[in-house]
Amino acid sequence: MIIKILGSGCKKCLALEANARAALQSSAINADVEKVTDFVAIASYGIMSTPGLVIDEKVVSTGRVLSASEIGALLKVP
Repeated sequence: MIIKILGSGCKKCLALEANARAALQSSAINADVEKVTDFVAIASYGIMSTPGLVIDEKVVSTGRVLSASEIGALLKVP
């Protein structure tokens, strides 16, 4: 599983990354977390506001910081 955090590195992007890592740690799911800061790459996902959360190349959230529990619920959906 690959989780991507889309954003410029702002405070909200960092918070989303921290929450994603916390969700992974509490759920014992093995995944790689990548930061995508290149605006062309971010635009290729079709999002208009950051931060964005991508799980296995599917955009699951844009424009808000999900909590660790919200991310954990997304990780468990097949």
